[in-house]
Amino acid sequence: MEGHGGGGGGGGGGSSSVRRSVSMSGPPGRRRLPENGDYDSPRRPSSSRTVGLSGERTVKRLRLSKALTIPENTTVHEACRRMAARRVDAVLLTDSNALLCGILTDKDIATRVIARELKLEDTPVSKVMTRNPIFVLSDTLAVEALQKMVQGKFRHLPVVENGEVIALLDIAKCLYDAIARMERAAEKGKAIAAAVEGVEKHWGTSISGPNTFIETLRERMFRPSLSTIISENPKVVTVSPTDSVLTATKKMLELKLSAAVITVDSKPRGILTSKDILMRVIAQNLPPESTPVEKVMTQNPECGTIDTPIVDALHTMHDGKFLHLPVVDRDANIVSVIDVIHITHAAVATVRINQTGVRGTDVGKHASYPSSGLVNTFSFKLEDKKGRKHRFNCETRSMTDLITCILQRVGNDIDRSNLPQILYEDEDHDKVVLASDSDLAAAVEHARLAGWKGLKLHLDYTGARGNRKEAGSGGLDFAHKDAWASAYSAVAAGAALVAGLGVMAYLKRAGS
Repeated sequence: MEGHGGGGGGGGGGSSSVRRSVSMSGPPGRRRLPENGDYDSPRRPSSSRTVGLSGERTVKRLRLSKALTIPENTTVHEACRRMAARRVDAVLLTDSNALLCGILTDKDIATRVIARELKLEDTPVSKVMTRNPIFVLSDTLAVEALQKMVQGKFRHLPVVENGEVIALLDIAKCLYDAIARMERAAEKGKAIAAAVEGVEKHWGTSISGPNTFIETLRERMFRPSLSTIISENPKVVTVSPTDSVLTATKKMLELKLSAAVITVDSKPRGILTSKDILMRVIAQNLPPESTPVEKVMTQNPECGTIDTPIVDALHTMHDGKFLHLPVVDRDANIVSVIDVIHITHAAVATVRINQTGVRGTDVGKHASYPSSGLVNTFSFKLEDKKGRKHRFNCETRSMTDLITCILQRVGNDIDRSNLPQILYEDEDHDKVVLASDSDLAAAVEHARLAGWKGLKLHLDYTGARGNRKEAGSGGLDFAHKDAWASAYSAVAAGAALVAGLGVMAYLKRAGS
């Protein structure tokens, strides 16, 4: 899923009237987007930054793609023809006033049109597009844009300058920045190893063999493998070579994925992505219901293994321009498919963990993320099973942030095989479920508007509804489980970091 709720590259939410008017209007008056997506090269305003204060690249410095734009009443068939001609996998949609109103991606076409057997010639794009896509300003740091896409789980962002959409940013263009940050984090691991070597030389003897704890710690902290981001029961679409494209898209729709792996005896023999379906099936006028996947798949795709470091997988995807990387186990059996959003999320999380400052003496608190501003933090209170109260401030941009803070305080109370639901208490003393990032944002916004100093949280281990309200996202869905998994990884990595630094401090004291 490239957008919220089942498609689209840019997500949705917020005030649609504001977003549309801002993203498509510019001084001195509103300018309409040309339908063919060809823009004049944007002038560089004097106030724009092309390099941030930290020396990092802004969105404008990336290789941006000129956005293809078409009216929302265009048929899906015509949209596909235009997308194939331009070799793009996303298109922006405009309303009758030439204002941005939606986005349509190759995955939307595969899962919302082909899988549901809609007729391309009779279906307007407005029926299957994601409305009111989120956008980013051209002088935003590339890493900030990357985080926006990762948090929203979408691949495409319209880029706005002086009130006008000037381009469409693909998350793949940000991979270089993710790789650079991970490699800088890996340098920290080398520094730890160098410090150990220095202590060894001071003692005049080797304190460790070739497979030392500190070396393992360095690898797991700063060069984590793909196995660390693959869940216990990963979702992967597998089909046989003779299955039809329609069968593959229906499975992709069912699991909300954008790629299918063609297997023989559990060994990957090919891969079929939503972009392949657009370019190799629809653009070639092949019937999805009778076209076997082996005819249009990419044969013998490059694969990663569960032991492949995340940064190496990023390099592979960046260099090969892959959006999906099949992952196999040590017997070469397919176990998962890592997509560009998933692996970029892992890269960002790894960097955030490794940037954590070490303060105080409480090991359980060392893995908390640094605050990027008071506007993104809020106060929470939680009671553990022994009746002790825990009050803490926490980032509120994602459930992973909140769950990480909870684990740092009451992790011993929680059984990973029976994860609790997180509830907050509203003004009516009802317990409202927090099951998604949007639930958390809505709860914090409600609390701020009500003038509350914090939110009182509860952990429900029973699964019974009782006197509870659903905040809008339902129960403990896949996304919520993924947030728990990410939080456990964050706590483990943070604890490992503290343990490693503690070992180094001890070794230095002993050596002196």
